[in-house]
Amino acid sequence: MPQIAQLSETIASQIFWSLIFFGIVFFVIGKGMVPKVMATVESRDRQIAADLAAAEAARAAADAEQASWSSAALKQREEAQAVLAKAKAEAAKAAEQRLAAAGAAIDARLAEADGRIAGARSAALGEIESVAAEAAADIAARIAGLKVTKAAGAAAVKEAFNG
Repeated sequence: MPQIAQLSETIASQIFWSLIFFGIVFFVIGKGMVPKVMATVESRDRQIAADLAAAEAARAAADAEQASWSSAALKQREEAQAVLAKAKAEAAKAAEQRLAAAGAAIDARLAEADGRIAGARSAALGEIESVAAEAAADIAARIAGLKVTKAAGAAAVKEAFNG
């Protein structure tokens, strides 16, 4: 085969040109492009690390701010509870005073009504005594034929009511 015979004549030339080609590729890519790519990767890594550090600092600041707001909200809630409790106590005191005033007014009206009832009762008893005295005198006159005076009939009725 003639190709194999030519191989020994061209192999040295092929090896030479392959070394030249791979050497050029090594220097162009390995020494020219790879350092630029690696510098870009390192720059990107530094930027990411800086961004992560800034984000962590911002998160810590936000947590501190949230804690501050939470404590302020808790304090305001406690103040509102105190104001509400004070308002409830004042309202209860005012309601108690109004109830006491209303109770006093009702007691006064009850005392007045009791006085009127006592007056009406005594007036009614007086009327009942006078009617009973007249009836007793009339009954004694009709049944027994006795003549009883008004004063004697009233005394007898009083004695019967009191006894």
